[in-house]
Amino acid sequence: MATTVFHIEGGIGKNVAATAVITAYKKAKPKRKIIVVSAWPEVWINNPHIARFYRIGNTPYFYQDVIKDKDVEIFPQDPYKQTNHITKKTHLIKTWCDMVGVKYNNEAPELHFNLRDVEEGKNIVQQCNNPEKPLLVFQPFGGPGPDHQPNPYSWTRDIHPAHAQKIVDGVAQKYNVLHVCYEFHPQLNNCHRLDKIISKKALFSMLAFSQKRILIDSSLQHAAAALNLPSTVAWVATQPQIFGYDTHTNFVPKKQYAKGHIDSYLYDYNFTGPAHECPYSTIDDIHDIDGIVNSVIIDG
Repeated sequence: MATTVFHIEGGIGKNVAATAVITAYKKAKPKRKIIVVSAWPEVWINNPHIARFYRIGNTPYFYQDVIKDKDVEIFPQDPYKQTNHITKKTHLIKTWCDMVGVKYNNEAPELHFNLRDVEEGKNIVQQCNNPEKPLLVFQPFGGPGPDHQPNPYSWTRDIHPAHAQKIVDGVAQKYNVLHVCYEFHPQLNNCHRLDKIISKKALFSMLAFSQKRILIDSSLQHAAAALNLPSTVAWVATQPQIFGYDTHTNFVPKKQYAKGHIDSYLYDYNFTGPAHECPYSTIDDIHDIDGIVNSVIIDG
């Protein structure tokens, strides 16, 4: 049987976005068997469009079983290295579809849960839920973790801790706020903190039990789009037209600065947010806090 191999490197949010590419590819070439090689099985398990998943670095006999003397097409290319992505001309998913030679018809990301995934997500909500208030999931900070990001606050994608607290204070009277973060992220008051390591699949399924979501450009905004859960997303140095979704309410910075820096090469800024690259002199130039709060208060 003809086989196509997708080798996907990068974070879990990128993998969630990639599920839309797989859907588009399967529509265009339904007879080809698809194999995904990635670091994130949580995204791909139960996906009906793929035949098999391999974890990067755990591919015994892969060449002999999949490639040697077989009818196989292999895509090891990274869409982040494609011209249209670097020059910010097309959405990541469209760039990826163009790269693998299929038409993009606005396919959305997909996540598929089993019974245990749903139960674990529901358990998260039950542990922090206040039955008198609807649940709002809040992710103001993201990043790859302390091993790869020296500062807990990454100005390129995060909401500044002072503004994050203002947002919590602005919505807490109406919502039970669940703050999703890593252990090294700043502490916020007036909300329930979720910083323990749990399965990403449970974290994603938990979103379905929330009434509102305020997120940043991180894995949860991709997961919310996959679950068709309109959310508020706050952006800084990345752009919703490249990484975001129309289903969300997207807030871009109040002030835009010329992109590029002495250290920039193929990208304008480093995702980890080095201090010397930050163009802002005050946090008030970044996020529209009143607008973000009102987006869940008025619509709620």
